Amino acid sequence: MLQAMRNKMHGWPSIILLGVCVFAMSLFGMESYFMSHDEAYVAKVGKHEIDQRAFQDRVNQVRQQQVAQQGEQFDSSSFEKPETKLRILDGMVDEQLLQQANEDWGLRVPDLAVRDYIAAIPAFQVNGKFDGTSYQAWLTSQYKTPEMFEREIRSSLAIQLLPSAINASTIVSDARLDQFLKLQNQRRDLRYFVLQRPTLENGTVSDAEIEAYYKSHQADYMKPEMVSVKYIEVVGADLPLVAQPSDEDLRKRYASEKQRFVQPEQRLVSHILINVPTNATPEQQKEALAKADKIAAEATPADFAKLAQQDSQDLGSRRLGGDLGWLEKGVTNEAFDSALFALQKGQISKPVLSTDGYHIIWLRDVRSGQSKPFDEVRDQLVKEATAADRDRNYNDIAGKMSDNTYQNPTSLEPASVALKLPIKTTALFSRQGGEGVAANPKVIAAAFSDDVLVQGNNSALIDLGNNHSLVLHVDQHVPAAAKPLAEVRADVLQKILDERMAAVEKKQADEALARLHKGEAMDAVAKSLGATVTTVSEAVRHAQVPAPLLTRAFLMPHPADNKPQFAAVDMLDGNYALLAVDKVQDGDLTKLLPEQRESLRQQMAQAYGYEAARELIDHLKAKTEIKINKQRL
Repeated sequence: MLQAMRNKMHGWPSIILLGVCVFAMSLFGMESYFMSHDEAYVAKVGKHEIDQRAFQDRVNQVRQQQVAQQGEQFDSSSFEKPETKLRILDGMVDEQLLQQANEDWGLRVPDLAVRDYIAAIPAFQVNGKFDGTSYQAWLTSQYKTPEMFEREIRSSLAIQLLPSAINASTIVSDARLDQFLKLQNQRRDLRYFVLQRPTLENGTVSDAEIEAYYKSHQADYMKPEMVSVKYIEVVGADLPLVAQPSDEDLRKRYASEKQRFVQPEQRLVSHILINVPTNATPEQQKEALAKADKIAAEATPADFAKLAQQDSQDLGSRRLGGDLGWLEKGVTNEAFDSALFALQKGQISKPVLSTDGYHIIWLRDVRSGQSKPFDEVRDQLVKEATAADRDRNYNDIAGKMSDNTYQNPTSLEPASVALKLPIKTTALFSRQGGEGVAANPKVIAAAFSDDVLVQGNNSALIDLGNNHSLVLHVDQHVPAAAKPLAEVRADVLQKILDERMAAVEKKQADEALARLHKGEAMDAVAKSLGATVTTVSEAVRHAQVPAPLLTRAFLMPHPADNKPQFAAVDMLDGNYALLAVDKVQDGDLTKLLPEQRESLRQQMAQAYGYEAARELIDHLKAKTEIKINKQRL
């Protein structure tokens, strides 16, 4: 019925049906049909909303980082999984909680810290010094203003304020350090022997046993439901250009966007900073101003660098004689900017008050603003115009593909012919995915959806990202079914024999352990079972002992009353071993070098600081209303 309705929802019948629906809406409340109750945010932290654009930007940023780290091993499909998206969103929620805590507790990132951070970025340096030209060129390439980038840096530094303060205040005492070292370097005296695999006396398995095991474990022997799909796709990168942009078009674009290619005026600057403490008293402000006035009165171009090295409290530029490099308007704060661009070349300013303190500014040189000529930026304009052309072409074809496959819901053929897109076919794949596009979670979800798999319709347009989309139709469907017993008989037989052998081995190990607990000597028990005892004195956590034994040895209780502790250990290779812990000694702290102790102290402080920061975030989460809109992920 549903299929029949969908097939007929075109032409005048659909108009009549639409009229009936509109009349019904007028009776029952039109707003209930048109008003969406889906919130626009992805998450809401207190009163702050994390919108979809910010979330998608962060997903893209994390994706780019993963691509850079993993190269060809990168799996893009992982970013379509809900757990990946929730993990990224959870990080954004944590950051917002820290931002709100900063506001509540009056913590802020000083302008000087933002400036120093930007100046220290290698991409903006020439010969080890901040270069305004490189900075501006990068901003232009990213379509950002200095204000936008500074806000990003301030935000990234702000979320580190509280964790950094917690780390800085974390103290690891000598007693705690010694306690950890004694445990980490603990030594244990061990004995063990590995049991020989017993002979399986009952190796006969009847047909009835095989059939019974097969029926009780049938879920282990199922062929999964499988589908193969036909699909047509649009890949933006593969689309031909409609036409190369002409010089005339490029020059028009250059003229209309000329401001993008202007290199602003730059000024070569040095400064001396006298800090004013946050919430300074009037006396402290007067004292700082008096000191700044004195330096400004004494400063000359000849001795400015010497005074900066001697008196400046800006540690970043102090060692460079106060040199800030070439700056342009908008790079520094408003007060500094105003004073700097009011100076004449060679002038030294009177003290200028900003949020960081008093600045004495020396304008050393001026570089006039220049426009990049058309020929210099032509390649960039071509690249941008080409990308825009491909985007328009992609959007046009993808839109037509979506419309055509909806209007012809039972076949891809009309859209394929109209748009000259080949119909491709996948191999059979399960709900776990397959190869190529069949590995994408969106494709898998669509292929196994009720509308596509049961109703037999084309899927809606599936956006795979990066100007790549497709529409699919089920080609072949193979329902889930149990594999015939004849096909899996050998596997069932082996499973039965393996379980029997495991039971015999466990029984043998338990019996040997019982003998040890009763007081029989380990050597005697081992000899009776055809095994040999291995002794390891003062084994540490990285000793050359089989991993299952070493792990179990350091989990066992200390020997009491000079009596060993015993255990039967599954070696995870079909064998069992009997283990004895005879003696436990703390680590020898006298063998540890002082620098090793301090390195470990720092690592412990970082670990404790991280846990304390996580506890703070958990506390903030508990007292803040947080809403996650999963429909927007």
